[in-house]
Amino acid sequence: MTKSLDAQKKAAAEAAAALIQPGMVVGLGTGSTAAWFVKALAIRSLDIVGVATSQATEDLAVSLGMRVMSLDEAGRIDLTVDGADEIGPGLALIKGGGAALLREKLVWEASRRCVVIADAAKSVPVLGQFALPIEVVAFGHTTTARRICDALEDCNIKAVPSLRLRGDVPLRTDGGNLIYDAACGTIRDPSALADALKSVTGVVDHGLFLDLADEALLGGEGDVLRLLP
Repeated sequence: MTKSLDAQKKAAAEAAAALIQPGMVVGLGTGSTAAWFVKALAIRSLDIVGVATSQATEDLAVSLGMRVMSLDEAGRIDLTVDGADEIGPGLALIKGGGAALLREKLVWEASRRCVVIADAAKSVPVLGQFALPIEVVAFGHTTTARRICDALEDCNIKAVPSLRLRGDVPLRTDGGNLIYDAACGTIRDPSALADALKSVTGVVDHGLFLDLADEALLGGEGDVLRLLP
């Protein structure tokens, strides 16, 4: 029987939950696959502390009886487990479909180890089919969007970023920022694009997670596949 996407995500999440040991400070990712991880971790009833990458994840963890603290309180995180929208060569990632990319990246960069979990379809030969989320401050955001276009063109990417909406109004991140999504198609040089976007005043951060993942656990039709950079 073919495994559903949810079954693949759940399998990867349960494999990641098995990595957690009592006493750990654990980064809790955002999104549908990360939610499976939080649920699998709660079932184990370990003496751990979670650091959530979004208010939605924090609410889920607390509802399941998990102890949660802020990143400032934790300081350093033993292991973060999070999903991804695309997993490319070298475990380069596109993240941010859940609009939590800034908090996710802050937690990832504070972690000793990061594990990405996903269904097998998220593994791709080259990044870019999933639109790249770019978080910007609300003030002057249309001007920032035009400058993002210039940065994309400098990287030989012809894409016009679109403002992400929730219903009829712009989506706001937990930090009160906006998200623009750039349908890049193909990102041949993720590092160059990351640098170009970060140089744009008004850009808070982007969904390229490079040199951050230590391993990936992919749920598929058979056993969970482990990938290394």
